[in-house]
Amino acid sequence: MVEPSVSLPFDPTGIVLDRRQGLSRQLYQALRARVLDGRLGSGARLPASRDMAAILGLSRNSVVRAYDQLYAEGFIESRVGDGTYVSHLPKLSTKVSTRLSRGLSTALSTIPPENTGDSSSKVIHTDALFRLENHHLPTPRSGPPRAFRVGVPAFDLFPFEVWAKLQTGFWRNPDAAGLGYGDPAGEPMLRELIAAYLRRSRGLSCTPEQIVITTGAQQAISLCAQLLLEPGAGVAVENPGYRAAACAFALTGATMHGVAVDNEGLDCNALAALSDCRLAYVTPSHQYPTGVVMSLARRLELLAWAERNERWIVEDDYDGEYRYSGAPLAPLAALDRSGRVLYVGTFSKVAFPALRLGYLVLPRQLVEPFSRCRALMVRHSEVGTQTVMAQFMAQGHFQRHIRRMRRAALSRRNALQAGWPVDIPGVGGLPEMVAGLHVKVDVDNFEREQWLVERALEAGVEINPLSDYWLPGTPASVDKSAGLVLGFAAVGEAGIAQALGVLRKVWKG
Repeated sequence: MVEPSVSLPFDPTGIVLDRRQGLSRQLYQALRARVLDGRLGSGARLPASRDMAAILGLSRNSVVRAYDQLYAEGFIESRVGDGTYVSHLPKLSTKVSTRLSRGLSTALSTIPPENTGDSSSKVIHTDALFRLENHHLPTPRSGPPRAFRVGVPAFDLFPFEVWAKLQTGFWRNPDAAGLGYGDPAGEPMLRELIAAYLRRSRGLSCTPEQIVITTGAQQAISLCAQLLLEPGAGVAVENPGYRAAACAFALTGATMHGVAVDNEGLDCNALAALSDCRLAYVTPSHQYPTGVVMSLARRLELLAWAERNERWIVEDDYDGEYRYSGAPLAPLAALDRSGRVLYVGTFSKVAFPALRLGYLVLPRQLVEPFSRCRALMVRHSEVGTQTVMAQFMAQGHFQRHIRRMRRAALSRRNALQAGWPVDIPGVGGLPEMVAGLHVKVDVDNFEREQWLVERALEAGVEINPLSDYWLPGTPASVDKSAGLVLGFAAVGEAGIAQALGVLRKVWKG
């Protein structure tokens, strides 16, 4: 039973809204900030939407949209017949750590800029190969998109004609100043536009100086591994999870700790029990591969762990653009008050993986060492792609394309839901799919999981077994589950319906 709360009347002082901007988004951000800094404490009652609209001089629809986003992210809750209240949440400190550089790898200081080929690198390379063999990864599937390939968006919807015109225009008359060695952190215009996009779409306040452009999310993760880890350091990764990230961390000589994922996300109690853990890697917006969305309470617990122990969090927001009810959720980095979160973003799930374009949003104190490390690795990225993407964003094509892709993914998700076979022995139904481009379906045992995957592949339908996502060497004491992981964005509704018909036939025998 929830105890009644005694709270003061809502005080709107300090809420200043710019009428030229999105009012619901501004109100959401203002209320969220008050919850996080304690001005709206746990259990505080909010005015009804009509009353809040009257207090602030807004339309009720603007207030409802702001409240809906706060509901979705877990900041507020509704009590039937009683009103709207601030949720009971763990408290976050508002102090900013002054020791952010503690825990950085000494790799940069041991590799002179003028000599990156010393003999010690051979030993590291040999050890790395050994560790790579111990973390074997399934090879990503190539070739034309097929149902139900995981990890690819709707290639057929990308505006290649627009992209080609921008690309041709750039190379027809390139600026000579941009053809030399540029900023190791990436093209300034692209970084500026990414920062503006993240502020608008994710509520993540950052500057262009905090952004480092990478050749995809995997390089961003690898940079985090190289700069933040040393041999023997502990790393917590979701289990089951994104094995390529675990591999990148293992290559540094770090010790992998697989941490269970439940229906709220990473188990923070299990994380807290790890004494040697320097870094946690998470996919909170849409856990890979289970699809769980990390709850707000769990997000705050994770941030508190990082602040309390001066640890790092690498947040991989690989498909955060795809949320099917309301706006995308605010990332961990937007809630971070102590500079412990490194945010990984990518264009692969909005455009296409072959673009090889991603980015890192860093705490300010890490910008210089990360840029220096990237300069040692690759000097800087290929200039044409970055400049063309900047123009693509600046001219509005990027936002239009995201809206088109989100609508298409929703339609393709609905086609999967409508046609999923519900009478296959040992196979569960589809769970609710509120975000992302893939779904995990439960299977009662691993033997059946393998049989289902093999029959599907023989019939030309791609499905991944959940067993591929468990860390190697996961103890027998862990309750490992079997399942199927299906992407639903690679082909259109007709292709999905056809593939489901094939599955129904081969699985029923």
